[in-house]
Amino acid sequence: MSRAEVVESVRPVSPLWTFGLLRNELVTTFRRWRTLALLAVLAGVPILVGIAVKIETGDGSSPGGGAGGGPAFISQITNNGLFLVFTALAATLPFFLPMAVGVVAGDAIAGEAGSGTLRYLLVAPAGRSRLLLTKYAAVLLFCLAATLVVAVSALTVGALLFPLGDLTTISGTRIGFAEGVGRALLIALAVAASLIGVAALGLFVSTLTGSGIAAMATTVGLLITVQILDQIPQLHALHPYFFSHYWLSFADLLREPVYWDDLAKNLGLQALYAAVFGSAAWARFTAKDITA
Repeated sequence: MSRAEVVESVRPVSPLWTFGLLRNELVTTFRRWRTLALLAVLAGVPILVGIAVKIETGDGSSPGGGAGGGPAFISQITNNGLFLVFTALAATLPFFLPMAVGVVAGDAIAGEAGSGTLRYLLVAPAGRSRLLLTKYAAVLLFCLAATLVVAVSALTVGALLFPLGDLTTISGTRIGFAEGVGRALLIALAVAASLIGVAALGLFVSTLTGSGIAAMATTVGLLITVQILDQIPQLHALHPYFFSHYWLSFADLLREPVYWDDLAKNLGLQALYAAVFGSAAWARFTAKDITA
């Protein structure tokens, strides 16, 4: 740590300054063309799914032939456009959403180092711990924003192409439209929370290199590898410890009553990954020799 960093680390920093640092980080993140392109792709997935279902059911047939893997939401879209929200989240969660988060998280520290701005950020009265926490908070807010982009796009397309009304849950009971929208919001929050582990992993990888591209590629590669391992039956004993294992547990929010077991396991697992890789990122970043 340089003499300037030591002096700044003992200088008290006001909460308003910290909020300003987070605001600037969010503005920088969401102004990047790469971020906007990722959000545009995520918004486009529900549009493509909705149009595909509309075309396929134009002759009165059922979408997907009434079969398919994962939560059986797609067969209900023609009856209620709200199911497009659940279908879009189920379609984007295995790859598109975590890939977008992995790109943003992987670039958080490594991107600053690669562009030569990290050292100047540390000269400001931020401190390494505060800067790292601000970066992680910005990535988590991106997780929420990306998930809401998918949900809002799906709800808009669903309302334009299909009827809306009371919702039939997976358990066969019916709930009102307002409660259905509330369940959709809860599901979106659950999906965003499912990305906490990926965000922490990406942030840790970002502290290991000075190349943003390398950090992003490594994070996405690890994401794909973990999901492949989660599908190998011989590794079933390890499956509950993979961050992606309980991702589709959000479907339990559409049961009556709601099944909370897998949802709680998912949140606990994400918290564990955040604690482990967040601590590893802090240990690495605070001891790292910043030369760029």
